[in-house]
Amino acid sequence: MIHRKSREEIKLMKEAGHIVALVHQEMKKVIKPGITTFELDKIAHDIIKDNKAFPTFLGYNGFPATICASVNEQVVHGFPSKDVVLREGDIISVDVGATYKGLVGDSAWTYAVGDIKPEIQTLLEATEKALFAGLSKVKNGALLEDASGAIEDVAKEYNLGIVRQYGGHGVGRNMHEEPFIYNYRTGNNLVLKSGMALAIEPMLNLGVDDVYVLDDDWTVVTKDKKCSAHFEHTVIVTDDGMEITTKL
Repeated sequence: MIHRKSREEIKLMKEAGHIVALVHQEMKKVIKPGITTFELDKIAHDIIKDNKAFPTFLGYNGFPATICASVNEQVVHGFPSKDVVLREGDIISVDVGATYKGLVGDSAWTYAVGDIKPEIQTLLEATEKALFAGLSKVKNGALLEDASGAIEDVAKEYNLGIVRQYGGHGVGRNMHEEPFIYNYRTGNNLVLKSGMALAIEPMLNLGVDDVYVLDDDWTVVTKDKKCSAHFEHTVIVTDDGMEITTKL
């Protein structure tokens, strides 16, 4: 069942989203060669706690950290670690959630570490473009399929792999709510309604679609070990479009 959010819930989701945006604003500043993903996790944790919120991911199904820190061929759900030192030319997806007074904000962004190869820069730009293409189709009365299809079209335009086992989702009092949101067309005829809260999150690969999970039972990596990018915003469906709660 899809729960349409009340005015008060939306207000709290906007606050949660703002806190998530604060984390990403800081990530932009501190991500550089030499920093560890453990340090990034600590920074994110402190920002969320300082703003009277709780790290949504911490402890979720046993997840051990505040952020998912996924480097290069890691698609999603990478563990932060003192042993993972970012190097010039890397990319890192930072996925983070904050729960404020019971409501969740959830957003991911992929960052370049120093100078990156042109093809990887194109991957990042195309995946961000896919996110906003999907968001542009979100409004009251539209089909969810329109957002999925817009993401797929950008992926095909740039000849990028589409991660098919993972996607976006409803969000609110829980991090994962209905509906599941594919990043390609599936024939879904769900009609969007004002007050729905959605996390739209394309994950696109420089190579093939195929991914698999490492032995830690969390970290998802591309089968061909080529880089993957991940961009996500939480949005509220409105009568004439959508409102981003996690806007940077």
